[in-house]
Amino acid sequence: MLTADLNRLPFTLLDSGQRRRLEAGLDLGYYAVGQVLLESGAEPENVYLIHKGEVVEEDPALSGEAAWIGHYAAGDLFGAISVLNGRSRYRFRVEQEALCHLLPAALFLSLCEGCPAFAEYFQQRLADKTQRLLARRGAFGATLAGFMLSRVRACLRPPLVLAEAVRVTDAAAALRERRADSLLVGAGEALGMVTKTDLLEALVHARVTPQSPLTGLGTRPLIGVDIDDYLFSALVTMTQHRVARLVVFENGGVAGIVELLDVLGQFSSRTHVVGLQIEQAQDMAALVAAGSGLTALVEGLMAQGVKLRFVMALLSALNARLIQKAFTFAVPETLQAQSCLLVLGSEGRGEQVLKTDQDNALILADGESWAGREAADRLTAAMQHFSDQLAQLGYPPCPGGIMVSNPAWVASESAWLGKIARWASSRDAESLMQLAILLDARAVGGQVALLDALRESLFRHCADDELLLSHFARGALRFGSPLRLFSGLRRREEEVDVKKAGIFPIVHGVRTMALERRVTVTSTFDRLEALVVDGRLDRAFADDLAEALGFFAELRLRRQLAAIDTGASPAAATASVIVSRLSGFERDLLRESLHTVRAFKQRLTHRYHLEY
Repeated sequence: MLTADLNRLPFTLLDSGQRRRLEAGLDLGYYAVGQVLLESGAEPENVYLIHKGEVVEEDPALSGEAAWIGHYAAGDLFGAISVLNGRSRYRFRVEQEALCHLLPAALFLSLCEGCPAFAEYFQQRLADKTQRLLARRGAFGATLAGFMLSRVRACLRPPLVLAEAVRVTDAAAALRERRADSLLVGAGEALGMVTKTDLLEALVHARVTPQSPLTGLGTRPLIGVDIDDYLFSALVTMTQHRVARLVVFENGGVAGIVELLDVLGQFSSRTHVVGLQIEQAQDMAALVAAGSGLTALVEGLMAQGVKLRFVMALLSALNARLIQKAFTFAVPETLQAQSCLLVLGSEGRGEQVLKTDQDNALILADGESWAGREAADRLTAAMQHFSDQLAQLGYPPCPGGIMVSNPAWVASESAWLGKIARWASSRDAESLMQLAILLDARAVGGQVALLDALRESLFRHCADDELLLSHFARGALRFGSPLRLFSGLRRREEEVDVKKAGIFPIVHGVRTMALERRVTVTSTFDRLEALVVDGRLDRAFADDLAEALGFFAELRLRRQLAAIDTGASPAAATASVIVSRLSGFERDLLRESLHTVRAFKQRLTHRYHLEY
């Protein structure tokens, strides 16, 4: 007698008694090729668990490849949503002769009623299911889950706020009495942060006396987080800004202070150690040593079950600081003061976890003389030196030459503005690609304000141009979906390129919408949030897109880490995953993630008239 494998989700959500009822109630059915198990609009009699064979899910209202909705093979379960809804929305047809375990609809509904978690499993959105996958991983999963869900308010210290007229000696006494390391001085939007170190340095350098008022002291503007932000986000912000404390805001007012030591007390990792090593590096040898710890940090965070989106944000902050520090070592101070270093691509979006290709550009301030032969030679030498140093840090040269050692990616502010105007006017494939690259630019070194004019020019030339947006958006449809390409993941030994099938369509589609709505943030996750606030995407669908992107990125990261284990570069790792090597739950997530991408493409097609 064939037995069903019930030692996996969702059956493990049932208690022992419910599982015995399930086992006793299962039947077995054989179905020939072409047989329809469940017709669209019909009331289902069973939930099906495939033991052998393949079943396709089709939309009878469509034809050809467009009709493909899903595909199910050995170990997959289908029909549950149809039973819960009382009828089937789509048709389920046998693709290869199938042997299925049959769970009667009445028994299934009874199990759902007796086990809410079992019922919820089938009704969950993609975002909820990926959270379930995260919770299952790692020996430290419970600890990490608690930290990942902790809010800033869990580490809040009450603020010490003093008026500027208070004397330095009285401020020091107040710090001792409160056992605090910092205070806020001033009022309203003029508040500044003063630390014990600030007071000591001011006294040592004779800028103030013990009887002097606090007037003029304090770091502004304040760097802060919201009281309901995740604690991990606070750690990322501290890493980005290289500070040990943040001001906590609530409803526009100051609610307190969050200290780095308090955060690290709840989350033990090498994050801060690596950050300190980068900060303390005084030469390239020390910087290379500090940067060498990033891969181990990624592996540790992933092993502990940290959500990839948070890993991306943290590594983005550390990578940006690593690149910025290398820039200061390689480039003379005079050039740094007259230029802006941009990181592009996934690094610009803050979505590159491991070091892959260099993707960068340089803006030169107008009004400086870069045209002379001698000045141009010095600039070329400095950019080549910087690229060489990035290679030492583990960032190989970009095969496409998108880096500052290529003069095409070094230009004055006016020249960049001219490039943008030409690209927007041309609308050819190459020009659209250049616009996409620049849209993801993030300033990490030099005069970061130089990027503002370029971004505004991008919006001015592109955001209201419906024809350009239509051409631009079409790139998201460049690669077909494996749901069609492999007849719905028909053969499990097939590989799915998650970059082409999932990451790129989401990233570029969201990038297009962000361009239209003049969204200034570059992270795809932040762009999704901005589009929700703008009303262009509903919250549930945006969350599903974010979770799908995170899942695709995690699958790709695993391939990159595996490549590193063999001594290869992560840049050489393919983005393909073999479906048969995924767990059953991960295959479900892959299928649902691909469906989410497909639904997003349909929205893009409708919005930007890509059907014409």
